[in-house]
Amino acid sequence: MPLTLDTYRLLGRSGLRVSPLALGAATFGTEWGWGAGQDEARKLFDLYVERGGNFIDTASTYTNGSSERLLGEFTRDNRESLVLATKYTTLRRPGDPNSGGPHRKSLFASVEASLRRLNTDYIDVLHLHMWDFTTPVEEVLRGMDDLVRQGKVLYLAMSNVPAWQVSRMQAIAELRGWSPLVALQIEYNLIERTAERDLIPMAREMGLGVMPYSPLAGGVLTGKYSREDITAEQAADDGTRRSLTIANGTVTERSLAVVDVVREVAAELGRTPAQVGLAWTLRNPGVTAPVIGARTSAQLEDNLGALEVGFTGSQLARLDRAGAVGLGVPHDLLAGDFGRTLTRGDMTVEPRR
Repeated sequence: MPLTLDTYRLLGRSGLRVSPLALGAATFGTEWGWGAGQDEARKLFDLYVERGGNFIDTASTYTNGSSERLLGEFTRDNRESLVLATKYTTLRRPGDPNSGGPHRKSLFASVEASLRRLNTDYIDVLHLHMWDFTTPVEEVLRGMDDLVRQGKVLYLAMSNVPAWQVSRMQAIAELRGWSPLVALQIEYNLIERTAERDLIPMAREMGLGVMPYSPLAGGVLTGKYSREDITAEQAADDGTRRSLTIANGTVTERSLAVVDVVREVAAELGRTPAQVGLAWTLRNPGVTAPVIGARTSAQLEDNLGALEVGFTGSQLARLDRAGAVGLGVPHDLLAGDFGRTLTRGDMTVEPRR
């Protein structure tokens, strides 16, 4: 059954209603060399909201702060109708050790700066952006809880944090009566599926809605890269998003083999490869809302078309096989026939629904 942006989903174990595709605002601003200028960013925002979208994702340092500033201008007339998510921890001032990281000083300063740029009194969802293995989790959780109690933040979330650390924090928050985590933002797509080992199962168990970023693998799943791009010479940094994707090692023989299957399914459905890649992620039961980023209205229109894509069982199986990864220890043992036999013998035990 086709989805729409106003077919809202609950974010994790909360009552917050969000669109099934979140609009990523990392492209709002041209400071990084490949984003959308103010006028084009406004068109992207308006197109998304007019279609019923209400979930917008940014961060304190996206395009050096321009992303939040532009959103502050665009949301003047409809702030209450939107769910704004931002992040903290990335370094805000080079050379200042306390202008980044997850600690309390960084947290409060970053949130205050985000509130000013976003021109709002509160942030709907605040993510810890990058874990750095230095700050005690109790300091992070207590600081976040203080912001919730002050009304400056409504919901808390994590991004780019190990699964064991997230589950530990959720347990501590519940035991101490602090505000719980409701969402997890991670890289996840048909090419990068290692989150299936621990992060996504952990999120489902702990009540976190998953917001995959880079659902098109930096554009690789759009089909615009070829095997000619797998060269050291073409990985030189010329300031474009294309060169960044190649330099990051996302364009490989394995990833392009996945794209070949995506192209085949797209041709069968009369859809674009981007729509197929997004639709696969969107329909994963462990996913709440993939974060889509676009530089032009045409790209956003194409991405939104993923809401209408339906797969046959055969097509879905082919896509699943194309990018499958081994689950590793102990998951392969526990999921295999040998492991099941050790705990159940020949009996059948229905899984919890």
